[in-house]
Amino acid sequence: MTQDGFANPDEVAELKAMIDQASRIVFFTGAGISTESGIPDFRSPGGLWTKNQPIDFRDFIAREEMRTESWRRKFAMEETFASATPNRGHRAVEKLIATGKASAIITQNVDGLHQASGVPDEKVIELHGNSTYATCLDCGLRHELAQIRHHFEADGTLPYCRNCGGIVKTATISFGQSMPLAEMERAERETLAADLCIVRGSALVGYPAAGFPRLARENGAGLVILNRDPTDLDRFADLVLNAEIGPTLGDAVNVN
Repeated sequence: MTQDGFANPDEVAELKAMIDQASRIVFFTGAGISTESGIPDFRSPGGLWTKNQPIDFRDFIAREEMRTESWRRKFAMEETFASATPNRGHRAVEKLIATGKASAIITQNVDGLHQASGVPDEKVIELHGNSTYATCLDCGLRHELAQIRHHFEADGTLPYCRNCGGIVKTATISFGQSMPLAEMERAERETLAADLCIVRGSALVGYPAAGFPRLARENGAGLVILNRDPTDLDRFADLVLNAEIGPTLGDAVNVN
């Protein structure tokens, strides 16, 4: 890595060669890819969770004041999330998905930027859900945020399902909430079918999600870790690039 945080040409060339030689790539993405689009990190020092402790799912269900606080935080950050757009890293992945070189994106992110870059919904496996809409915790009906926000900001009204009266929550996975079984199973299938796993922008500390890159390596796939900082899995990787994510992958894939 050069002093300005960018990968050197030899590192980019090695990444490009691994991509060219692969026949089925699976991407594993974390917050680092989206911070380059202006979305704050959660776990890192100074991140959102160092300023506000995350609200446990059980508290969200049991306590109305916790639901109120959860929605307050959501809408306080809404302009930041709404103004974010896909960067070179997202566009590079979209190109590899579109050409068939990559089969899927397993993501810890909830911002929907992979889909916004043009990746079809069915190619994105959202392990931690999606913050761009809400769902009923009882019947699963989708609820759009605009109407919820209108009523909440007008008089603090909490959302309940128009279909069954159940509690409505953003479609994300909170602390204390079960991981989505279908997505976990899909992620495992895609991981085991891949011959190259590329990690981008994840510290690989959030388990069980972070176990997929190691599973890929143990199954014989190549492993690339592209992250600004070192991770605990670096020692298992075939290539580690501690560099800016969007510019590095964008150069390797020839995407502006």
